Amino acid sequence: MEQQGNKKNTTTDYFKSEGFVLPEFYSAAIYARFSKDDGQSYDSSSIETQKMMLEKYCRDNGYKVHDFYKEDGYTGLNFDRPDFQRMLSDIENGIVNLVITKDLSRLGRDYIQTGYYTEIYFADKNIRYIAISDGVDTAKADSSDFMPFKNIFNNMYSKDISRKVKAAKRQRAYHGMFINPQAPYGYKKEPTNKNKLIIDDDAAQTVKEIFRLSLEGKGNTLIAKAITAKRVLVPSAYKTLQGLKGFGHFNKEGKADCEYKWSY
Repeated sequence: MEQQGNKKNTTTDYFKSEGFVLPEFYSAAIYARFSKDDGQSYDSSSIETQKMMLEKYCRDNGYKVHDFYKEDGYTGLNFDRPDFQRMLSDIENGIVNLVITKDLSRLGRDYIQTGYYTEIYFADKNIRYIAISDGVDTAKADSSDFMPFKNIFNNMYSKDISRKVKAAKRQRAYHGMFINPQAPYGYKKEPTNKNKLIIDDDAAQTVKEIFRLSLEGKGNTLIAKAITAKRVLVPSAYKTLQGLKGFGHFNKEGKADCEYKWSY
């Protein structure tokens, strides 16, 4: 609580008192990320919780928030994330001069790439970077001494989670459980057991027809033409009709009857 008669000191006030040269105005990019490589989805690490924490930090320190950048479901080992790239674009255009995350792992878990951004890229672009929970602030040299070690730890943690997930999937597959997110064409997941496949009677007729034509000596091109002539939905269009997401690419060119155009 603020003492009566004393003005509340902010982080910016402290740096100025220590002789650091800081910009008169900060335009902050607050960045949040969460994915399965962060372990179980605890509320303390959720996107919304990170956002509230970052906004409060900016309010307490008098930083103007330019924009909120978020990635939900993107691994920290990959930096080709849509909002991360959007943030870099704003940095390149001189719109942002301060980047704030909850901790270093939110920025990334690959220690080489994360180190490049925190120690080289941000410095070259005159960007101040703050990782609140890790006590990192590039405006103060001492706070960055342990940053490389934290980046390595974050990298090791992510790889350990990845190994455990892969091991669990191998065990499930070993016991005959289907582990892919979508069933192959001709099959569907059993309604009460997503790890079990059953025959999709409608699509199975097309699969059987393809095999029959192949046994007759027909090549792939002739088989594709024969199925197209029967105006059978291509697998991606069929899956879209079943309510599955992520298969709309069959119509990416917007051509007429493309949902019936089978390729060899």
